Amino acid sequence: MKEKILFYAMEGEKMCFMHAIMNALDLKESGHDVKLILEGAACKLHSVLRDENNPLYKKLLDSDILIGVCLACSKMLGVYEKNKDIPFLDDMNGHAGMKSFIEKGYKVVVM
Repeated sequence: MKEKILFYAMEGEKMCFMHAIMNALDLKESGHDVKLILEGAACKLHSVLRDENNPLYKKLLDSDILIGVCLACSKMLGVYEKNKDIPFLDDMNGHAGMKSFIEKGYKVVVM
């Protein structure tokens, strides 16, 4: 049975986020409907992984998995300018909410 899964990446720890990416890509390759949102401290990792040309992150960017990054956290963490090349999400009081995904039947995994 194919699942709908939203990875809600919160941690600013690179290794933790890499595991979220690997799981998201693995599930997508198995036919699941997978999405990923950068929220909280994880908002700092977009430019880090992009700038180091991380192959797994590039694969994520080339897929339709990454939905976007939290607008409020990007501003609060000083990475707004660095995150402008991916969509900003602000549907929950300026932050990236998960409600719309839950209402569409997605299971949420917070990492």
